[in-house]
Amino acid sequence: MTMLPTPRGALTPDRLLADLTWLRVGGPADWLFQPADEDDLAAFLAAMDPAIPVFPIGVGSNLIVRDGGIRAVVIRLGRGFNEISVDGDRVTAGAAALDAHVARKAAEAGLDLTFLRTIPGSTGGAVRMNAGCYGSYVADVLEEVRVITRQGRVETLPASALNLRYRQSDLPEGAVVVSATFRAKPGDPAGLEARMLDQIAKRDASQPTKERSAGSTFRNPAGFSSTGQADDSHELKAWKVIDEAGMRGARVGGAQMSVMHSNFMINAGGATAKDLEALGEEVRKKVYQSSGITLEWEIMRVGEYPQE
Repeated sequence: MTMLPTPRGALTPDRLLADLTWLRVGGPADWLFQPADEDDLAAFLAAMDPAIPVFPIGVGSNLIVRDGGIRAVVIRLGRGFNEISVDGDRVTAGAAALDAHVARKAAEAGLDLTFLRTIPGSTGGAVRMNAGCYGSYVADVLEEVRVITRQGRVETLPASALNLRYRQSDLPEGAVVVSATFRAKPGDPAGLEARMLDQIAKRDASQPTKERSAGSTFRNPAGFSSTGQADDSHELKAWKVIDEAGMRGARVGGAQMSVMHSNFMINAGGATAKDLEALGEEVRKKVYQSSGITLEWEIMRVGEYPQE
């Protein structure tokens, strides 16, 4: 196995990744690196053979790791990267800070980042995916991000450099987001808290939050998230076209499209990554046959399958 620099943080070879993803599937990473802090990460990347690929993961809430694992150094940011600070109307959050915690901390300070409260993930992933719901997106509030490049340089990028769009961004190849600064509108803390409680109640009533899922499986063909408003159109929502194709509750092995919300794929017990991906592809095929729409995956699928 390739020799790597010795960091201060934890470096583990052949680390199974299943327990680091919400769907609880996935083979091993060649290496899992959990850096102690920014300096540790920067020094490690600078000293590492440039040919070795890296793959940053957050809390694994939007991820299928294939059963053969990932041929890369998987970087998972932890305690040294979860600080949240407020300065005026700016909120700066470490990449490992949970979106829900960022929303709550901002609300306590009278700042409105409430849309982040129900997004299952961490700040780094929210930036990478331009996370959004209820008609608001990271792109609306992001001011800048700090990244460490694959070469180990610390850089601050303005939001405009990321070309943020629906569920996508253009981060430099191999760059690891270490923190993000948001500029938020003011609001009354009690009112913001009440709005977040309402959002959670709506989410829990309509989504299988107690199941092993990875949030929305497919992007909405309409090209935007649900607004949560009374006039929200459902014509080009992923769940609607999945329903119309008769795939609510469909199963492959231990993988199932949730009966509660047909755009949520769940590990109903014993699913492999192969089951989950096969089910998703079957849904895409049936939706195309039914409506002529090609659904695009929202869940990231990474790694490789074992050799048969």
